[in-house]
Amino acid sequence: MVDISNKEVVLREALAEGFIKLRPETIQLVREGKIEKGDVITIAKTAGILAAKRTPDLLPLCHPIPLEKVEMEVLVEDEGIRVRSKVMAHYKTGVEMEALTSVSVALLTIWDMVKKYEKDERGQYPSTTITDVKVINKIKVS
Repeated sequence: MVDISNKEVVLREALAEGFIKLRPETIQLVREGKIEKGDVITIAKTAGILAAKRTPDLLPLCHPIPLEKVEMEVLVEDEGIRVRSKVMAHYKTGVEMEALTSVSVALLTIWDMVKKYEKDERGQYPSTTITDVKVINKIKVS
């Protein structure tokens, strides 16, 4: 791990997002609340929050950060679902990895919940893709 012992504790915030492309039929089922495994949006948000809290367990060189806020946004769009995560903490190092982990796990949760509807006749996923996982903004307030 990187030595952060000389850094000051300040408010840190990161906003990350990503997108999962889904079939139009799957998107309609999500909108109608007809996915067999349950409420995709609520479960994806919950998974994202839990993932942010577990980031140092998943990424070996991440510092355990006392997170103060994880805010998830799941937006159903015409081509798929966009996930955003805003993470905040007063600490010595940033929270962008927690935001990225949060988005990634929320997107994987969506895939897991809708995979039944995304498979083709051979059991493959020809059009389902997770893309554009990125940090939108990172703030350090001194």
